Amino acid sequence: MTNYAIDEDTGTLLRIWPTGRGQRAAVVGALPAAAREDRLRLAAALTSLSEALWRCYTHPGLATDDPDGNGEGWRREQSREVFSQLVGFIKEPNLPGEGGAIIESYDPVEEWAHSVGRAVRAIGDAKLFEAVSADVAAEIEAVESAERGDLSGRAQQAVVLSRTDVNPVQVAAADGVLALDPLNGEQLFVNVDPTAASVAAAHWLKAAADVVAEVSGMPADEVVQAADDIEALPVETPSEVLRLFDFSDTAYGVVVEMVRGAVQVGEGSVADLGALLVEHDTGDDSDDPEAEPTPVRLTVLDPQRPALDLLEDLLTGIHGCRLVYEEYVDAGDAAATDTQFCEAVREQAKKAYTRLM
Repeated sequence: MTNYAIDEDTGTLLRIWPTGRGQRAAVVGALPAAAREDRLRLAAALTSLSEALWRCYTHPGLATDDPDGNGEGWRREQSREVFSQLVGFIKEPNLPGEGGAIIESYDPVEEWAHSVGRAVRAIGDAKLFEAVSADVAAEIEAVESAERGDLSGRAQQAVVLSRTDVNPVQVAAADGVLALDPLNGEQLFVNVDPTAASVAAAHWLKAAADVVAEVSGMPADEVVQAADDIEALPVETPSEVLRLFDFSDTAYGVVVEMVRGAVQVGEGSVADLGALLVEHDTGDDSDDPEAEPTPVRLTVLDPQRPALDLLEDLLTGIHGCRLVYEEYVDAGDAAATDTQFCEAVREQAKKAYTRLM
């Protein structure tokens, strides 16, 4: 999302947005000598509007199981459908009536647009009004561009978000990056939606694990754990992904379910409490009631940045497969081993390409 701030030295309204490798900043417009609180109120309202807009990207209506009227999916679709009206709401916001009462929308996207309109009206500068309207229109276009799978320009900020679904265009882009070099996925962090990139990375991790399983004789879902004996690695998440392939036909199914579950945890809920209780039930009724309670992880991912966390661990898992591969194959030097490993993984990934989506 884009954050908005006041540059007190120059008297300008700034927008600041992430790129996956640092932040970019640009001037929205000059601020008149208005009250300090009016300036800050405008910046806060714009930031909240951007957050609401990008939530429509990370939480698409089709990613829910209840698209019917008044369900969560329906509410998300209602928020998305109002995009075309937002600049109009800014230009003509709901204002307090004679008694001070004001009409408020139940939809957060619509209501924040009205809030921006009221905040910029309070400052009362025509040039700033036009600059803010244009900037909001550009932010809306950035979200729509990201939905189409184009992360150029301001839409690049999608690379730090955790979307609960994927665009096939982005999955294909990530798959292409890893096809060039399965051991180098750095470009994924700046050019690709991380959930989509994780779908491709999970597919390539499975291919790498299958290659190592073939030369070593060990089960594919134990390969990353074996790599931890060679080099300290975060093995829990990639090993869990490999195990989940026993229950899912696609990398898409594995990754999206994991990301959605972690997003829910970050928002304060658990997708399946019963399954969680069963998973952590020791089955020992003689547990000491006086013993200190043991913390339980609700998700293997970081709920504040689940898609990026998953992507990082999956790429590390591929590296781990390369470490184990070297233990069983004598290709000469490290460069030759890399080449041989990557060729074998490419071939395996190509054979199982339909597993991707």
